[in-house]
Amino acid sequence: MSHIDPTREVMAAFRDLPSDRPIAMINLLRFRDRADYPSDHADHATGLSGADAYRRYGAAAAAPFQRARGRQVWLGRAELTVIGPADETWDLAFIAAYPTGDAFVAMLRDPEYREAVVHRQAAVLDSRLIRCEPRGPGAAFGEDGEA
Repeated sequence: MSHIDPTREVMAAFRDLPSDRPIAMINLLRFRDRADYPSDHADHATGLSGADAYRRYGAAAAAPFQRARGRQVWLGRAELTVIGPADETWDLAFIAAYPTGDAFVAMLRDPEYREAVVHRQAAVLDSRLIRCEPRGPGAAFGEDGEA
């Protein structure tokens, strides 16, 4: 089963969480070999790879991301799943931070972002998007400073 877009139920749960404090979003992405655009989209027959379509998404979503005051705080290429299903591989992993949950939701509602998301949908075969409450480091390894 692929996970590409959030469900209505998950977005309702997202909105039930505190919306006025910083959040970090862990993104794990697996790309399609070939992008899968809708048949009426201009890029439908271009033969773009999923990675190329995702780059188009990044370029098209950059302005809404900036308007939401989002920032990418870490990016990496997954090499090996050390703990977890061996067949759950990822092409790209990154963490994006937003000043508030409301800022993230505002980005999702931005008309320019809504146009950009078609590239993400065409690019991604499977993904995970995990909302996190940022916390400072604790005194010891694995502590979060909030205990």
